[in-house]
Amino acid sequence: MTDTREKRTGDLGHQLALLALVAVLSSVGFLHMFESVSAGSVPQRYMMALGAAGVLSLVVWIILRQLKSYANQNIFFGVTMLTLLGCMEIIRIDYENEGLGRASSAGFNQLVWFLLSLVLMGGTLVAVKDYRIFRKFSYISMVIGLALLFSPMVPGLGVSINGSRIWINVLGHSVQPAEFAKIFMAFFFASYLFDHRDRLAVGGKKIGALHLPRLRDFGPIIVVWAACMGVLVLQKDLGTGLLFFAMFVCMLYVATGRVSWIIIGFIFFVAAAFFASQVFSHVGNRVEAWLHPFDNHVYLAVGGSQQLVTGIFGLAAGGLFGTGLGQGYPALTPLANSDFIYSSLGEELGLTGLFAVLAIYTVIICTGIVTAIKVKDGFGKLLASGLVFTMAFQIFTVVGGITLVIPLTGLTLPYMAAGGSSLVANWMVATLLLIISHQANRPDEDTSSDTFAMAALEVINEKKAQEEKQKMLRSHRASREVASQAVSTATQFITDAESDTESDAEPDSTEPPTDTREQEEYDE
Repeated sequence: MTDTREKRTGDLGHQLALLALVAVLSSVGFLHMFESVSAGSVPQRYMMALGAAGVLSLVVWIILRQLKSYANQNIFFGVTMLTLLGCMEIIRIDYENEGLGRASSAGFNQLVWFLLSLVLMGGTLVAVKDYRIFRKFSYISMVIGLALLFSPMVPGLGVSINGSRIWINVLGHSVQPAEFAKIFMAFFFASYLFDHRDRLAVGGKKIGALHLPRLRDFGPIIVVWAACMGVLVLQKDLGTGLLFFAMFVCMLYVATGRVSWIIIGFIFFVAAAFFASQVFSHVGNRVEAWLHPFDNHVYLAVGGSQQLVTGIFGLAAGGLFGTGLGQGYPALTPLANSDFIYSSLGEELGLTGLFAVLAIYTVIICTGIVTAIKVKDGFGKLLASGLVFTMAFQIFTVVGGITLVIPLTGLTLPYMAAGGSSLVANWMVATLLLIISHQANRPDEDTSSDTFAMAALEVINEKKAQEEKQKMLRSHRASREVASQAVSTATQFITDAESDTESDAEPDSTEPPTDTREQEEYDE
């Protein structure tokens, strides 16, 4: 008990230090940014929004500290720092767009979405006592996830932007439901794979080194996955489809422990990528831009490499330490505040700043991996690993696409890119990881302590009391059955006696007749 108190005291000091670090870095960054873009004056609406964000962040941290005290709070501080840094850069790009005659309020909107994310995190931490409750709603989660994926296809509800129909219109705002669908599908995949992991691992035929599952075990989940992929292909949202595919393969591998799933997944990925590049023109353009970005014909073509090359030049202009916040020209790159925000940060923070950003992401991902390893519940292990791998894969595809490692996928950087759907959904992912982390890091009860002995004695006494109560109920029920049987027997006896009495009262058929003629016949 003393060791636990000392550890928690040390954790509190560590958490306060991280809280102070996040507060100081974000405050200095915003002040420096506003000094560069607005002559040092902070507009009132930004001041109020940032103040509310600071207060809400402190409140959520206190809730997290009180209700989920064993959670690894590096996740909370990491996503908070990334979100504030993203808001800082988006506001800075808004000022540049305003100077270019393209008025935008994406930065202020991002702060509002940040406030909403904090409120939802606090409410979820209070409402969800145990993450395992989501296992009870696996098929409901599947239905909700599929409904969210299908919703942009509903006439009058879905909205097409840049050729992709992946948004819905809610109260005048564009919402991307696929960002939330991935959470519900993660619930379903984790629950189904946990329930069928043994049959998926050992059942079915073996072809060479590959161990295939039985169709009756693998069929339901492959149907759901195929439906997800089909909808995303129809919506031309192949980046999100790739994300779902990666999450599915990762959770299959964790559930079964078979490397064959990774091999099968890689084969499917290569085949699907080749097919998409041949069938979908925008995918083919991205592959061509990746292979020949500096070719003049590709650069000037519609959907060519102009955006990609402009982002690369922005990264090069940043050098080692960057131009400084407000000193670069990130708005020259199309979609600089969303798809290419990593390039914008690289221009103004330099290679050093980008490494710092990647270091924060690494801490979050490593914490999630450790959580998945430590948690003893199989459902939690699958859920945590699926969510963490999905985040890591998304970061890799975004950074890899901007730096010419892989073709662009159209995905956005978690917690930093402009977009309310992505920000809120990724904050809910962080909330789930915190809840699972709390369960994973909770110390086991000391079986030798007096507290544990008293608790065990209370449980035993309660169980005995329940057994005595059950025994009394059974005895009372048996007594009632005996009494009922006795009453039934007595009732039957009385009924039989009354029947006998009525039989005795009937006239005898051999009684002498009263008629004279009949009397004579009778005498004879």
